[in-house]
Amino acid sequence: MDLRAVRGMKDILPEHVGQWHRLERTFRAAAERHGYAEVRTPLLEPTELFVRQIGESTDVVEKEMYSFERHGDALTVRPEGTAGVARAYVQNAVQGKEPVSRWYYLGPMFRAERPAKGRLRQFHQAGCELFGDPGPVCDAELIGLVAEVVGELGIGNYRIHVNSIGDKAAQARYREALRSHFAPIAGSLSEDSRRRLQTNPLRILDSKSPEDAAAIAAAPTATELLDGDDATHFQALCRYLESLELPFVVDPKLVRGLDYYTRTLFELRTTTDELGAQSALAGGGRYDGMVESLGGPAVPAIGFAMGLERLLALMPEAGAAAGPHCYLVTLGEPTLATALGLASRLRQAGLRVELDARAASLKAKLRRADGLRATLCLLLGEGELGRGVVTVKDLARHEQWEVSLEEAPRSLGTRLAEGPPPAGAGSRPG
Repeated sequence: MDLRAVRGMKDILPEHVGQWHRLERTFRAAAERHGYAEVRTPLLEPTELFVRQIGESTDVVEKEMYSFERHGDALTVRPEGTAGVARAYVQNAVQGKEPVSRWYYLGPMFRAERPAKGRLRQFHQAGCELFGDPGPVCDAELIGLVAEVVGELGIGNYRIHVNSIGDKAAQARYREALRSHFAPIAGSLSEDSRRRLQTNPLRILDSKSPEDAAAIAAAPTATELLDGDDATHFQALCRYLESLELPFVVDPKLVRGLDYYTRTLFELRTTTDELGAQSALAGGGRYDGMVESLGGPAVPAIGFAMGLERLLALMPEAGAAAGPHCYLVTLGEPTLATALGLASRLRQAGLRVELDARAASLKAKLRRADGLRATLCLLLGEGELGRGVVTVKDLARHEQWEVSLEEAPRSLGTRLAEGPPPAGAGSRPG
């Protein structure tokens, strides 16, 4: 029976995990520099959480969620991170403990989408959520954090798209303006857009169907209908983004695929075609009504999420992962117990050690040490065991010597601290 991974869900093998670690370290470091602390929420949440917050008429809720019932509970494997984080904020009454909360998260999300380049059914996101500050200064700073992470990953070809859809009253006005625009030409729209015209016409603006392109291009924009505080907020956001010298454009047709957004929306998109149609690397916006809708007080909030697989596809390749400091080769069964003890003491001294206790030839074990790019190869045979020493081979310098088993952790640590040999001074090829 040929059992394979579920379609749209991929294994991440050790040879690729180094790039994941680099991305995750970069994100964590940037988030923590900005004052964010990590939060971890369950993979499973009540289905109603996503239906109410994401929107019943969205593609995510209608088509893409992995939902099921068990023991009388309607459950969903999380399709995104914000709703669960907001639920945790309300459930733990965090608003009563601090005026502003900055949280970040990393982890897998699940959507039953049609797999494509840059789009998986199990995918990974890193995101930040900020509760308690109405902006627009924190809006600009959060967008700057996204750009900071992407820049530190070595991804330079991107542009930030920003828009504002105003508060709930402004959105109601905008929905009516869109209905008035699209209703007379409904017969020319795609099937999905005709349905969205009745449920939420803002979703039409997110259509990728060629049938809808001309109608969308001629549609009114949300920014045309902004007034009062909404307009002032968006104008200030654009000024602050200019002060950060970020590469942004105002995109009046930008909408996000989730219904909880208010005011600020943004996406960071690659300007290359390496990801095909999936150009968005990160996106987010304000969701000032979510905390209150979950039973909490009226707390403003803003957040974003980054698609890790998409970022990884654009990150430049890092150098080869560091090999073990010491590759310890045993030669004969009587050496095994001593080798185990030596490997343990070397690791306690902070060295990366791989113990090869296979019943393989010395030549095969040395070839493995070289293939792993080990710095030192340690040989422990019955002769070394009798003399209380281990033979050390420096694979880059082509040098060999013996050191006592007792002194090995200190002596080898000192040798490794000297670093690699100068270029051309006997270093291993390639």
